Amino acid sequence: MTADLITLDLIAVALTAAAWLAAGATAASRLALPAAALTALGTLLTLARVVLVVLLGTRGGWWFVQEKALLELPLQAVTAAAALTVCAPRLTRPALARAPLDGDTAPVSVPLFAAGYAALAAVVVTLLIGYPATLAVALVTVAVVALLALATWWVLDGRPRGAMLGAGGVAVVVGVAGVLTTFAGTPKTDAGGGPAVAYPAAKGVSVASLTGPAAPRPGGTVRRYSLQARTATVTLASGRKVAAWTFDGTVPGPALTAVQGDLVEVTLRNVDIASGVSIHWHGYDVPSAEDGAAGLTQDAVTPGHTFTYRFLADQAGTYWYHTHQDSNQGVQKGLYGSLVVTPRHAPVLPADLTVPVHTFAGVTVIGDRDGVDTRQAAPGSPVRLRLINTDNATHRFTLAGAPFTLAAVDGHDLNGPGTLTRTALSLAAGGRYDLRLTMPSGSVALLVDGDRAHGLRLVPGGGRAAAPPDTSTWPDLDLTSYGRPAAGPLTAASHFDRRFTLVLDRGLSLSGPTKGRDWTVNGHAFPDVPTLVVRKGDVVELTVVNRSLATHPWHLHGHSVTVLSRNGHAVTGSPLTMDTFDVKPGDVWKVAFTADNPGLWMVHCHNLVHASHGMSLTLAYEGVTEPFDMAGMHGD
Repeated sequence: MTADLITLDLIAVALTAAAWLAAGATAASRLALPAAALTALGTLLTLARVVLVVLLGTRGGWWFVQEKALLELPLQAVTAAAALTVCAPRLTRPALARAPLDGDTAPVSVPLFAAGYAALAAVVVTLLIGYPATLAVALVTVAVVALLALATWWVLDGRPRGAMLGAGGVAVVVGVAGVLTTFAGTPKTDAGGGPAVAYPAAKGVSVASLTGPAAPRPGGTVRRYSLQARTATVTLASGRKVAAWTFDGTVPGPALTAVQGDLVEVTLRNVDIASGVSIHWHGYDVPSAEDGAAGLTQDAVTPGHTFTYRFLADQAGTYWYHTHQDSNQGVQKGLYGSLVVTPRHAPVLPADLTVPVHTFAGVTVIGDRDGVDTRQAAPGSPVRLRLINTDNATHRFTLAGAPFTLAAVDGHDLNGPGTLTRTALSLAAGGRYDLRLTMPSGSVALLVDGDRAHGLRLVPGGGRAAAPPDTSTWPDLDLTSYGRPAAGPLTAASHFDRRFTLVLDRGLSLSGPTKGRDWTVNGHAFPDVPTLVVRKGDVVELTVVNRSLATHPWHLHGHSVTVLSRNGHAVTGSPLTMDTFDVKPGDVWKVAFTADNPGLWMVHCHNLVHASHGMSLTLAYEGVTEPFDMAGMHGD
């Protein structure tokens, strides 16, 4: 796996640095035999890293090895070759004789130290800089390695030499040039290889004017809701009390429902959430002004103020809503709820259950129940379970006691879903799954992350729930091969007007939210990630690459994407349309969408900790202006 190769490469380069530095230290101590052995080990580890980088590039792609191939390995190769050329002859004879190294040790130990500094620089570049490799990083890295080697020679030799001072001066000039290069700045926008689009637009349509309609579709009705955001102490089913931020004093907030064609109107009032609130309709392609991205499509709603959202309920399926102002804190504390839209002429199921899963202080809660939630269902009746992951991390669901089908993903029905048993479903943070089953004569258990002390139980009338089995070894469903193939809206053969690549990593960002080691996109942290710019009607391909060792649930506002491939393997099952997908360590996803919803849209990791630490950016349509204060945005 690519993730394993990433880890092995980090281990290899760290060991390489340790071996070369230890070789230099033992040579400086005149220990010829240990120095020779460590030199041989450093050489072997350097060669091993070359092999690992080749394998990583072959399996994962250029994104995973760019800085290694262009900077780290050449620097390691040059310093290692110099160390072998200079040191091997001086070390071999005394090592074989088990004698100490004689004469001046600096000419022997300094090249070994230099090879160690080069490997150590590779560790720093990989962990703190990463993708992409830049001239500035290369110049500074080479200068630092050279200065460290010269400083080591000075310490060991004790006498400054003219050549040494001259080389040091050159290294300083190179390093300063690298630092100055960093001030050249980065492009503010990324056109994805398509025609340039001016952003911010000098003139055009304000995003605030891109509002929803005032009336439902024919046959629909107006669904009016009023939500009050306020702090409250919430009592869970176990009696445990939780200090929460709530909609209407409950966690989750009120369940919002509508029928296709209805007009949904929600008035939000902030009672006492000091940092402000908004409502984002997760997965729902609302007009941009209704999206709830505070700082981008509206100002945050401050205490004592209101904001009204309106949009047509055109998409049937399972969705959810949550605050998008300081959402990392707000969602974790309880500012979320479900949104379910049913088809206009669909039959009403006797058991249609919405199952939002959340974690409060390490305790898994389904709805407001922090233990087992038991529901009754008549044997032979159809059951629909709408699973919603409202957390920051992936949840693993297992259903025991009945065969089932995965009917829908992120609100979109699958084509020809097959019957599943003893199969686990990994659900991304922010994602939704709809399960269908027929209630058997016995009980059914829905487990979250294999926890048999919590979860949902379905029992026939008057029955009792049986103890659920251990589901920890059940295999995970591969969504890309599940269901029956059919013609999808977009394929890998489609003509794409723009192609964007987003490389997810973690690195140093002095202008990011933490002014330190942030979560980055293409080497930058919000707000410095270039804005993706499109024109209405563009067909867009998006490649999302995860170089980090954490999972990133990737979420695009205002659009659903068609999955083209994952890790080079095309979708072979049902066409797969999603709005949130897990990009695991080493993963490469290719997805596509049509730019058919003009506005300004957030694109971000839905691990909201990562989003608040820089892993966010904006998708902007040509001619849309933004009058709000982006300084208030948290990147989430």
